[in-house]
Amino acid sequence: MSADTYRNPVLNADWSDPDVIRVGDDFYLTASSFGRAPGLPLLHSRDLIGWTLVGHALERLEPAERFAEPRHDCGVWAPSLRHHDDRFWIFWGDPDQGIFQINAPDVRGLWTRPHLLKPGKGLIDPCPLWDEETGEAYLVHAWAKSRSGVKNRLTGHRMHPDGTSLLDEGKVIVDADRIPGWFTLEGPKLYRHDGWFWIFAPAGSVETGWQGAFRSRGFFGPYEEKVVLEQKDTDVNGPHQGGWVRTPSGEDWFLHFQQRGPYGRVVHLQPMRWDDDGWPVLGDDGAPVTEHRRPDLPPQPPAAPATDDDFPGGRYGRQWQWTANPQDGWATQHSGDGLKLACVRSADAHDLRRLASVLTQRLPGMPCAVEVELRLESEEPGARAGLAVLGDAYRWIGLQRGADGSVHLVHRFAEAVADRERDAAHACPAPGGRARLRVEIGAGARCRFSYDVGDGPREAGQVFAATPWRWVGALLGLFALAPAGEGHAGTATFTQFRVRAL
Repeated sequence: MSADTYRNPVLNADWSDPDVIRVGDDFYLTASSFGRAPGLPLLHSRDLIGWTLVGHALERLEPAERFAEPRHDCGVWAPSLRHHDDRFWIFWGDPDQGIFQINAPDVRGLWTRPHLLKPGKGLIDPCPLWDEETGEAYLVHAWAKSRSGVKNRLTGHRMHPDGTSLLDEGKVIVDADRIPGWFTLEGPKLYRHDGWFWIFAPAGSVETGWQGAFRSRGFFGPYEEKVVLEQKDTDVNGPHQGGWVRTPSGEDWFLHFQQRGPYGRVVHLQPMRWDDDGWPVLGDDGAPVTEHRRPDLPPQPPAAPATDDDFPGGRYGRQWQWTANPQDGWATQHSGDGLKLACVRSADAHDLRRLASVLTQRLPGMPCAVEVELRLESEEPGARAGLAVLGDAYRWIGLQRGADGSVHLVHRFAEAVADRERDAAHACPAPGGRARLRVEIGAGARCRFSYDVGDGPREAGQVFAATPWRWVGALLGLFALAPAGEGHAGTATFTQFRVRAL
């Protein structure tokens, strides 16, 4: 790869269902966050290649009590990001509650509280459009069959220009049951271009689908359709669902995801042009590109969302999310470095998938080694802390306090069909309650766990193949917990969290 080209994916981790806009010389991207908190990540770029995470738009999911425990396939689905009237806007669908909207004068906040624009079950993937020519505003959304019994169609509304209400009952503007061969139409993004209303929308399911484009002279249709991006003879399966953006020099680009199993939905950048009939052409004549000329934008230093963390003052970086709404006291700020987690008491200590107090970040999409130092400070029998690779199945390595007061290095796992974890290797003493924990993640997200308790590195257990959760790629997790009981159960401290490419 030369200095003039880039390679896909440009975001090699689970930044699911991306949407992108340009404001001046800056590009901004958001993505689905489902049941994790904080939600609605906000990424920034100047060249569409290197991205940094600058914050989250949603501090907590609402209603708070509903998201007090993990709901990995609920919450924030497929948001749309827009800039209008000197404000940033994000619309998203919660499949169990309806369509929400928040806005802010600056992408870094302060964002408004979520406003329920359209209540209902199965309302997903909303996208607004403010027509600058007429002053009219519109909204389009898709349907989740799991909640509504309906799918494969897009519904359109006229919307009040202030984004607070809809002005009609809505009308099906694209019914893909009437289009031969199309199924699971969803994820619409709405635009105005060259006198047409445009809907960019994927179909065919996340692993095997394609990207469609629809156009009409009137918002409510009728729309004509065309497939504009599909796998063809490439190794990029199901390339679809994303956003179109235009650079200051007039170049067009399209960011979309590819489903990669335990790595989740990684993000690709495709060149885009318009053919003689006015239709968009994505990638290499409709096939995704692996390597391509960089966008015509000023050169920028390489950038990527942060992974490493020294936890200065006990604070964790923006890359971390809890598996549900957090509670006060789970992480303690202090004067030094290191993440000090309370050993949260739980009757579900036997199954990490049920715990809200797991701090996570995305599994990197390339082979890497993840390391962290752990010190178990709790004196509570049964208290434990560790480093996990989480999904429908999971495995973790860490430290546990025994009934006799000693601390042991333990390694445990749970299969997808199991309701509790069991040992993946024999426990061994951990003098001083300290350990260096490591997991090497190779091709296919195959994970080899190891540790060092002061007498050199040692491998532990068998190779573990990471698995996704529903809609979510596998996650790296840090946790501290204790059996159910009364009173404070002590803490565990993590330091020097590192991710290194292999």
